[in-house]
Order: sequence, then structure tokens, then C-alpha cells
Amino acid sequence: MAITTLNNRAINRSDTASADQVWTATSATASDFQAVSAGKILQVVQTEVTAATASTTSASFVDITGMTVSITPAATSSKIMVIVNVGQGHESENSAQGKIVRLISGGSDVDLMIGDAASSRPRSTFHFRTPGSAVLQTQSACIIDSPSTTTSTSYRLQWRRSEAGTMYLNRSFTDTDNASHPRGASTITVMEIGA
Repeated sequence: MAITTLNNRAINRSDTASADQVWTATSATASDFQAVSAGKILQVVQTEVTAATASTTSASFVDITGMTVSITPAATSSKIMVIVNVGQGHESENSAQGKIVRLISGGSDVDLMIGDAASSRPRSTFHFRTPGSAVLQTQSACIIDSPSTTTSTSYRLQWRRSEAGTMYLNRSFTDTDNASHPRGASTITVMEIGA
């Protein structure tokens, strides 16, 4: 196989590229080599809940204890990717819903990624339908948000029961001490993406 030798060339602001040349910066200034931030992940913040102590019997949406994360965007043009993984246990054959909520510091709650309104149907990000009291069911969601702010912004997860009974985080309803009743972990992660 033939080996091609490339010619080194010093780069100046007025120079144009030629084929088969490797350029090195000698007379160019730092401003000629600005980093591109668009599309880059600028920061990542995560909250992890491993405890199995959170529970609710609420028929309306309430915050899940510990499932909140805050981020302060570097620019108003930044996007925020929100990733949620949550494990929930409920009484046999009962159902529940969960949703993601955004709260900008000093602002109002905004529901993110929920279904369209339709009569009296509840609007949520995801739905749990527990097939049995021994089941730990996991749901995930991912959304790109545009908070358009450089102030602290919180994202939190809420839940509510659809039918009677108690819901638990990171454990099954019966939570028996054996291999068939696992404990889980839940996370909410936010990533700032440069525009």
C-alpha cells in the first residue's frame, strides 16, 4: 500500500485550505479558534432515590419525596433534557399515574409531556397498571424542555393513585423478604444542552 506524505503548512487568517495539507496554528490568534458550544452538553445534574420509604394514597397529583432536581442554565437559549426512571409498587390490579413538573424560580408550575385533555380523563406522562402486589413496576420518560431562563429551575416527579390503595416508591406493595420482591432505585436527571 502506498504511503502519502502530507505537507505541513502554517495557517494565517487569510489562508485557504489546500488538499493534502495539515495545518498548524502559528500566526493565528486564539479568537480564530473559538470553541463551538451548540449541541454540547454543558452540565448534568442527577438526583437518585434508593430508599423505599415514600408512599401516597392521594387521588390528586402530589410530589414524590426526593424526586426533585434543580439546574441553573448558562443561557436562555439552552435546552434541558429531562430523563426520569421511577419504580413503583401498588396493590393488586390497581393503577396510578405519574407526571413531570417544571418550576422556574419565582415562577409557576408547568406540566411537561402530558397527554391532551379529553373529557374527564386524567392527563399524565405515564401510567402504572400493577398486575400484582408483589410487582415493582418501572417507568421511564425523556423530554427536551426550553425553560428560556438563567435562573434556578427545578424538575420534579409527581404521582397519584387512580384506584384505591397505597403506592410505594422503589418497592412492591407486599415487600416480602425474599428474592421475588425486589427493591429498586429511582432517578431524575437533567442535562443542559447548548443551543
